Amino acid sequence: MAIYRKVMAVEDFEAFTFMPENADRLFEFIGGEVVEAPSNPYSSEVSSKIIYFLHQWMRDTNITGHVTGEQGGYRVSGERYAPNVAFISKARQPELAREGYNPNAPDLAAEVVSPTDSERLLKIKIANYLAAGTTVWAVYPETKEIEVYAPGEPVKVLDENATLDGGKALPGFKLAVQDVFMG
Repeated sequence: MAIYRKVMAVEDFEAFTFMPENADRLFEFIGGEVVEAPSNPYSSEVSSKIIYFLHQWMRDTNITGHVTGEQGGYRVSGERYAPNVAFISKARQPELAREGYNPNAPDLAAEVVSPTDSERLLKIKIANYLAAGTTVWAVYPETKEIEVYAPGEPVKVLDENATLDGGKALPGFKLAVQDVFMG
């Protein structure tokens, strides 16, 4: 994860991301810092599994919403984040933004944490997600654990023998944690 220690206004950040040389790069704006958010194949695979299970559950339950991957960016508490997985209900937002960062924070964000990710920046993101009313799943492939942060609730730490649920963000959603990490 490349961090540009330059502090800038969010408007300057958005202009920076639209520069031609940045067209194929993904950036986040966290705590006033520009962060390039490259993924790795394993994190992408874990994210893809979560996306698959969310889509399958939505199909089976006729829940309507949008599920985005790591290229989908969101405006969250004045910052710009690109969660590995996000869900926003169609009731809250019928159509997603066609360019730039989505104007509304997601209902649910999953952040797949790589060994190179900054724990300090992750904490900032989680706090801002919670302030925006977003439930967060911090997914740790190395330890096969998922930390669940929900607004107004204590943190839950789930190991691979537990079952992840969607809480208020996705009522009725259930997923065995081991299915997220199965190879």
